Amino acid sequence: MLDCGMHMGYNDDRRFPDFTYIAREGRLTEKLDCVIISHFHLDHCGALPYMSEMVGFDGPIYMTHPTKAICPILLEDYRKITVERKGEQNFFTSEMIKACMKKVVTVNLHQVIQVDDELEIKAYYAGHVLGAAMFQVRVGQHSVVYTGDYNMTPDRHLGAAWIDKCRPDVLITESTYATTIRDSKRCRERDFLKKVHSCVERGGKVLIPCFALGRAQELCILLDSFWERMNMKVPIYFSLGLTEKANHYYKLYITWTSQKIKETFVQHNMFDFKNIKAFDRAYIDNPGPMVVFATPGMLHAGLSLQIFKKWAPNENNMVIMPGYCVQGTVGHRILNGARKIEFENKQVVDVKMSVEYMSFSAHADAKGIMQLISHCEPSNVLLVHGEAEKMAFLKSKIEKEFNIDCFMPENGETSYIKVKHNIPIDASLNLLKRHLCNVDDSDNPDPKQLKVFHGALLMKGNKMQLVEPSNAFNELGLEERELRFTCTIPLSDEGDLSSTTKRIYHLLQREFQDCPVHYSSDGSIIIGESVLVELSSNEESKQVLVSWSHQDEDIGSHIQKVLRPT
Repeated sequence: MLDCGMHMGYNDDRRFPDFTYIAREGRLTEKLDCVIISHFHLDHCGALPYMSEMVGFDGPIYMTHPTKAICPILLEDYRKITVERKGEQNFFTSEMIKACMKKVVTVNLHQVIQVDDELEIKAYYAGHVLGAAMFQVRVGQHSVVYTGDYNMTPDRHLGAAWIDKCRPDVLITESTYATTIRDSKRCRERDFLKKVHSCVERGGKVLIPCFALGRAQELCILLDSFWERMNMKVPIYFSLGLTEKANHYYKLYITWTSQKIKETFVQHNMFDFKNIKAFDRAYIDNPGPMVVFATPGMLHAGLSLQIFKKWAPNENNMVIMPGYCVQGTVGHRILNGARKIEFENKQVVDVKMSVEYMSFSAHADAKGIMQLISHCEPSNVLLVHGEAEKMAFLKSKIEKEFNIDCFMPENGETSYIKVKHNIPIDASLNLLKRHLCNVDDSDNPDPKQLKVFHGALLMKGNKMQLVEPSNAFNELGLEERELRFTCTIPLSDEGDLSSTTKRIYHLLQREFQDCPVHYSSDGSIIIGESVLVELSSNEESKQVLVSWSHQDEDIGSHIQKVLRPT
């Protein structure tokens, strides 16, 4: 099972996946060999404790070291918001989160993990957030690559996604920005700083909803260095406690960050922000301009939503949405132009503040998705994690440009993908040496020339072996028999068998240039290593009987054609 996330737009059972698609009854362990988690965002790991502890799964859960460290913190954070503040039922507990994390097996990048006799997995760097990974899943000769969320462009704190040219049968890729091609990073950064600066200059407040780890660090590095350059005194705040936690994990997993941060970390830790302080809820009503980074990123709950409700009616204020918002969230509604938001408790908020969308999201854009497909050369592509219309556009583009099949199944739909089945053959090295090396006796054999050799293809288990025919007979307990072909030709004018044999020898030498033809002292002719041509005469009828053995019908008929004119 690839990822086990939750839908942030629902507050009922629809937020969790419908596991009856996997198992109608009984525990999931019987149906699943393992679960792979690509990164710590809740839309990829939010249902994990529910699945393992409430539905029932005892198998291994694979994720990277940073994902294992950060995942339980975000799960606990979300549990507190959902259960303690909203009082919702049928939700996992803190104990369930701990029990679930005990089932986790950590993986390193490029490490091949053997899940069982047939199944193996391998992780690749995905960018996106700290610890995010793409996974290659291999069974026998077939493989699938699952990207999770990834970013093909390096940013200020993370590197770009990378994978081998692994040519999988299926590439399952996210398609969040299926139709978007972003401006250059510098243009976006300049635009962002301009908007924040103009809002605080006129005395307004700027709310930037973001997730605790990821875009938050990217934008904090950007704003902190700008404030330093401009010598600005307007306060910048970050959700209490999360800055410290984030910095702790970025220091701990410094090898997962960008090249620049790794190189300068000893002299200057980029995550020690000079102009950014921890935020207290009491500051919400403070007068004067300020910039606040608050979680979560889609305005569906928590501090960011609380601040939004307070600041939205003031037209001097601004909210900057730096990433994608799922349908059903407040973030999605205001980005689509809603100017009045009604909440569950009948509260109605007028949205007079300016709403800006700036794509700082760490997902691959359309160009990045095409780049990944071009690099890993899959036989088929399957699109997930996107909006239907945009996916349909990208699907047609992929099929046209790469001439491969592309699928975009709906929830609950099964896709059937035809793949070629390759059977591996183990060939005996001695057999290859003996039959291939002697085919061309010239000093400079042509490596491109097709070579013929004889062997038996023996199937053992799910593998095939190429062995000597005699070995195959022994293995199968069969008696070897010789197949002989014969024809008769007139004797030469001299009536001499040896002169006829020599003439046939020169003829065969000319006809079978790819195989060595030898003349034996007993008057027989050997072609290659397995064809024996014997001549015997009948003095009365002035004819020669020619027979040859160990050969197929095609070469037999060819020898007959060669001998007829003789």
